[in-house]
Amino acid sequence: MKIHWIDLTIIIVYLLGITLIGVVMSRRQTESSARYFLAGRSLGWVTVGLALFATNISTVHLIGLASSGYSDGMVVGNFEWLAPFLLIMLGLVFAPFYFGSKISTLPEYLEGRYGPASRTFLAFMAVVGALFIHIGVTLYAGAVMFQNFVDMDILWSILIVSFLTVIYTVAGGLKAVVITESIQTVLLLVGATAVTAFGLVALHDRGITSLEALTEAAKPGQMSMIRTEGEYAWWIMLLGYPVLGVWYWCSDQTIVQRVLGAKTERDAQIGPIFAGFIKVLPVFLMVLPGVIGYVLFADKIGENPDATLITLIQELLPVGLQGFVVAGLLAALMSTVAGALNSTSTLVSIDIVKRIRPETSDHALVRIGQITTVVVMILAIAWSTQGERFGGIFKGINAMIAVLAPPISTVFVWGIFWRRGTAAASLTTMLVGFILGAIVFAVDFPAMSGLLLGVDSSGEPIQLVTKQWGIPFMLQAWWLFVICSVLFVITSYLTKPPDAAQLDRYCWRHPFAVIAEKRIEGPWDPRVLSGTLILLMATCYWIFA
Repeated sequence: MKIHWIDLTIIIVYLLGITLIGVVMSRRQTESSARYFLAGRSLGWVTVGLALFATNISTVHLIGLASSGYSDGMVVGNFEWLAPFLLIMLGLVFAPFYFGSKISTLPEYLEGRYGPASRTFLAFMAVVGALFIHIGVTLYAGAVMFQNFVDMDILWSILIVSFLTVIYTVAGGLKAVVITESIQTVLLLVGATAVTAFGLVALHDRGITSLEALTEAAKPGQMSMIRTEGEYAWWIMLLGYPVLGVWYWCSDQTIVQRVLGAKTERDAQIGPIFAGFIKVLPVFLMVLPGVIGYVLFADKIGENPDATLITLIQELLPVGLQGFVVAGLLAALMSTVAGALNSTSTLVSIDIVKRIRPETSDHALVRIGQITTVVVMILAIAWSTQGERFGGIFKGINAMIAVLAPPISTVFVWGIFWRRGTAAASLTTMLVGFILGAIVFAVDFPAMSGLLLGVDSSGEPIQLVTKQWGIPFMLQAWWLFVICSVLFVITSYLTKPPDAAQLDRYCWRHPFAVIAEKRIEGPWDPRVLSGTLILLMATCYWIFA
């Protein structure tokens, strides 16, 4: 035990309490597939926004952002401050068609736009993404955190949290997931605020009382949000992040399922924008603590940046509050894993089983979704045991997204804005893009590149992409997107145009129709709120760049 019994009691009470709440909220949710998978389409914009944020901010973010803040500095905060622009895109560009077509899954939208073959392939890619990215890496990050407080084998840490999360996810579907996510979001933000506040107090005690003093105490450039060189250079972020962001925020079932469960189109649009406002906070509550950790405890953290947040909790927070913050970390883990499990069960039940056997009853679909949840969790647990090979939690998860996202982002962006895009172009782009991404990942991921390419003279796996080509993962995403876009356009012109009448339900008549097609209806109009959010982000960059 490396934690006081009071803190451990708080953690145990939280785990049991949130599981009980999830089970209670699951009542009657298995009566129909619409209730189980989409919460009966009853979610208001506040719940949608909180659930989007909670599913996004996992233990990977809490530990990974602090880790990257320690090693790379505030520049990593661009991953958070660029997200609101993609959430605006989700709310204004994609949500009207997602809600208007009454789809249950994003592959179902792709079938309407391109045809059944694209739906099947996207469902496969979505399950792969949820398994390897949303669940596997998150479980590993949570286990690393838990292991620092309780002297327990990392596998047992993974199993305990996985078991509790599966209980209410299997029992209650999306309604249980989003209700617990809303609670967990509040707990998470309070815990992150406590770490930052106590860190600032500790800086004050060291005589660091201003932004200028903190900048001098930190590494050169550590407090800057804008870089002109390196893997986080501003131009690399502008090219690469939208490719990752369109997949993650606008076309990933795990995230967008909250929008699909919205009560009205207005809720579906405002919910993501509300989440965009909340995304301003992680830079101050999750990245800045990494810089504080470097200034205060560089001698203790040393060359293990993933230990930054744990060190801050153990060194700065009093008994009782430590348990509360660790509970917040577990909240982040459980909300992300629960969301991903619910999305995979939806994909398998609706996009695979229902299409193969249309006569399958609602009850059977729910049961299949529950079985899928358990199976996917078991596979994710196996993958999470490889977490130490990720080369840093935050970079590891983004490197995986960088090779999965480009073909999906391509077919969604071109599909919703360019009416000439065809079914053949969609399927070809996803198939070729997935193969290219798999090759890049295989030669760049140490566990696989060691098998494929061997090891160098020092015994380290040869990583072809990063060590020989020198291409940062963000640029990998950009160039893969460019290749996929060229392939999509060429294939579209070589194949028969889609039916014009069908397109009205699935894509815009022209790009500017997003803003100009309807009259603005007061200050709560999604376009007005989006403009306000853009002004807020511009102000943040003006102040902190």
